[in-house]
Amino acid sequence: MTDLLSNYLPILLFIGLAAVIGAALLVAPFIVAFRKPDPEKLSAFEAGFDAFDDARMKVDVRFYLVSILFIIFDLEVAFLFPWAVAFHDIGWFGFWSVMVFLGLLTVGFIYEWRKGALEWD
Repeated sequence: MTDLLSNYLPILLFIGLAAVIGAALLVAPFIVAFRKPDPEKLSAFEAGFDAFDDARMKVDVRFYLVSILFIIFDLEVAFLFPWAVAFHDIGWFGFWSVMVFLGLLTVGFIYEWRKGALEWD
């Protein structure tokens, strides 16, 4: 029975160490934090302008357009990571497939740029 319990000792030590580190990280900010905030630090600031009293105010559609464009080009990078990892295994077909993919995204980017979707007037 003691052999069985001794096999679980590293797991118990790991759980105990994780609990101590977690508790230390929860308590440390209360001990070392600077406690004199200024009004600017306490003010709500979001989306490039100060907060108003009504949460249902109209928001410019350009915020949504920029976020959608960001998601599109962020996904481009997400598709490039697996391609870079498997670059040796996919050969020339995989290389040219990704070049077509990047070409289409470049054409889309140029189209957005020409239409003024990236301008912030």
